[in-house]
Amino acid sequence: MDKAELKDQVRELRAQGRSPKEIARALKVPPSVVAPLVREIAAELATGTTTGGDTPDVVGCWINVGWSAGLGIDPALGWSDEVPESGADGMVCVLVARRHSWDRMEVSGYLADVFCLGVRNAIGPQIMDDRELARFREYFFGEYAGWQEAPYELARHLVLGSVDYARTLGFEPHEDFGPVADALGKWEGGSAITFGRDGKPFYLEQPGDDANKVLRTLRRTLSDDDFDYVTGGR
Repeated sequence: MDKAELKDQVRELRAQGRSPKEIARALKVPPSVVAPLVREIAAELATGTTTGGDTPDVVGCWINVGWSAGLGIDPALGWSDEVPESGADGMVCVLVARRHSWDRMEVSGYLADVFCLGVRNAIGPQIMDDRELARFREYFFGEYAGWQEAPYELARHLVLGSVDYARTLGFEPHEDFGPVADALGKWEGGSAITFGRDGKPFYLEQPGDDANKVLRTLRRTLSDDDFDYVTGGR
């Protein structure tokens, strides 16, 4: 086994919370071989450097079930929705966790209106351990029928694609999006998802909205026949 392979195994075991001595026993190598590798990995994590690039590794990604309702998705991509019939009124919650240190993660959350407004809210990045993340995930998806693990690329295409779509309609993402945008990586545009409800902009008023302002913005670029909306008492 060469050094790179050994280091990868040490990294994996360290992420599981193993001590250097436990790692040495598991890999059947002297502790003196493991110790410098552990220090190297710790230094990489501290500076945000990993073998995959200059951002910390993604360790988990989740979305609410029902996320696909009303969207156009190429089935060849294999992006499944475990409970598509649950629906979500075009509101999709996405949670992304990246490695911060061997026992901590940097967690970022997004609420995307995939039918119209793009990112309505965002939270993070927050540093959590496994137990804190489990509690936070239950809270984050509490208003939905459940959540499911998701491919990182699906999260990117949902959130960043919704931002692009909303901008074509005249809307910018929530101000809290900026601090967590980097968690989704560099974006070149061109989402594989067709946004809007069945391909048509649809605005559903939410608490705290200035519905008149939203409708004025939509009417700057679209006629009333080009979008649908529900406001007030719905």
